[in-house]
Amino acid sequence: MELVKNKQGNKIIKKILVVFLGTIILAISAKIKIPFYPVPMTMQTFVVLFIGISFGWKIGLATISLYLLEGILGLPVFSGTPEKGIGIIYFTGPTMGYLIGFLFATYLAGKFNYADIFKGNFSDFLINYLKLLLAVSFIYLFGLIWLGNLIGWDKPIFDLGAKPFLLAETFKILILTIISGKIYKLRNFI
Repeated sequence: MELVKNKQGNKIIKKILVVFLGTIILAISAKIKIPFYPVPMTMQTFVVLFIGISFGWKIGLATISLYLLEGILGLPVFSGTPEKGIGIIYFTGPTMGYLIGFLFATYLAGKFNYADIFKGNFSDFLINYLKLLLAVSFIYLFGLIWLGNLIGWDKPIFDLGAKPFLLAETFKILILTIISGKIYKLRNFI
């Protein structure tokens, strides 16, 4: 009986550590800017989807929720913080919809099963790609809705809030699709 309690306790501790580590990696991914056309690329959406794929929707949602809470409480974890503000004021700015979309994207990425595409099956590759495309689309959906409400629907919302990022997103989703079958197997370790 004691051995079962120890295993359960270790599993809970491991999950908590994964969540905290996930928030750290997510914060780092928000700060690193990679030169890309037409705008610099962060790896934040990549990490959001990676967390969902690797650790499932429960740990994924816990990780993203803690990350959002850290940012709302004033830790400079979001892209553009602290130089553009911190805390709830930054959170409720133009990027809030995208940040809320992280929850939905992680949930979807965590709910999907991923085929091992290294077996050479193109249909598995395409299905994995479409799953990740659907998941990331929620980031942009919520981001554009919030942005439209914030700055007005008379502005070119899609051109401002999505179009500059589509090439980078396509690239990140392609990379994730290639490795999705392998990182999906990380779930067995937690």
